[in-house]
Amino acid sequence: MENVRTTSRSTVWLMLAIVLVAVNLRPSMAAIGPLLSAIRGDIPLSFSLASLLTMLPVMAMGLAMFFAIGISQRLGEQRTVLLSLLIIGLATLARLFVDSAAQLIASAVLAGVGIALIQALMPALIKSRFADNVALCMGLYVTSIMGGAAIAASFAPLVMMQTGSWRVGLAIWAGLALLALVFGWTQRANLPPATPRVTKKESFFGNSRAWLLALFFGLGTASYTCVLAWLAPYYVEKGWSEQNAGLLLGFLTAMEVISGLVVPAIANRRRDRRGVLMALLGLIIAGFCGLILSPQHLSLLWPCLLGLGIGGLFPMSLIVSLDHLDNPQRAGGLTAFVQGIGYLIAGLSPLMAGMIRDQLGSFEWAWWSLTAVMVVMLLMVLRFDPRHYARHFS
Repeated sequence: MENVRTTSRSTVWLMLAIVLVAVNLRPSMAAIGPLLSAIRGDIPLSFSLASLLTMLPVMAMGLAMFFAIGISQRLGEQRTVLLSLLIIGLATLARLFVDSAAQLIASAVLAGVGIALIQALMPALIKSRFADNVALCMGLYVTSIMGGAAIAASFAPLVMMQTGSWRVGLAIWAGLALLALVFGWTQRANLPPATPRVTKKESFFGNSRAWLLALFFGLGTASYTCVLAWLAPYYVEKGWSEQNAGLLLGFLTAMEVISGLVVPAIANRRRDRRGVLMALLGLIIAGFCGLILSPQHLSLLWPCLLGLGIGGLFPMSLIVSLDHLDNPQRAGGLTAFVQGIGYLIAGLSPLMAGMIRDQLGSFEWAWWSLTAVMVVMLLMVLRFDPRHYARHFS
């Protein structure tokens, strides 16, 4: 497919639409951690069961990735995005009425499906519409995702305090979906139409490099999902209030926002991304070590290091996948595969951490396990030499 050259006006509208849509992709998960203590006080939840609130939507995101491209080809990009926002909004709003763990988990899974449909579309859309600035635009997109998480994590406890209800603290984020839906609906004429897709769908299941990229993305995202699920409960157990623990998670996600903007801009200057990836993994390792060894001292430094590392690693993992193929639709299919397998891997980390907490009475061993995973990823980075990309997908 030829790169679409949009006018400056339609480009601005498209980027604004991407930002508003992306902001909706994490609040349904990010609001849970800071409110978990209140939720568990009202609904019987073990830590292992509570982990399903993060694990299952992430797993649903992974599974839905494999169907999302086909759905978008039938409905079109705009209709698919609007449908996905409607699903996310309804799933989030439904939390006003939940009174059991099963209903809460069901709302999380439904939101995960809506999130997956959008996340499967965006990399291909960005590569086709912004071919000269893929890294920068991916950075803005991912930064908006992290921004939505930061807003929800920071303000969900405040909403709960003001309203006296954790259900409102979870459900209020449906307003973000409504805002994006209204904007998308009213600006349909200004958003550039998708070009017809006639390429045959490509399978990457037999490609070893695709699996390596998926494993790298999945292990990196495992650190994100685990921190999103358990950082706030970890500090609540250390004696912090729910509001302060939520603000700490919000601070971490704010650092992710900064890193998500800055790191892709730095990486955009050269095609070899290995140095940047190693630096990001080093930040994450340092953050986890500090979280284990000195959680109460320099308590802002460790989330800062984690946020800067995780926030840059997420977009860079997708950018490295996009780098492997020049054709936007092939690259989009590859990133859908990478995210599909990756989210299935990442979805297991909150459950494993919750089980560790239930069995050993502490989250420290979960943080140690993730530290070891980051060391393994340092070795994987050595394989990402751009001079050899073409031979893996010939």
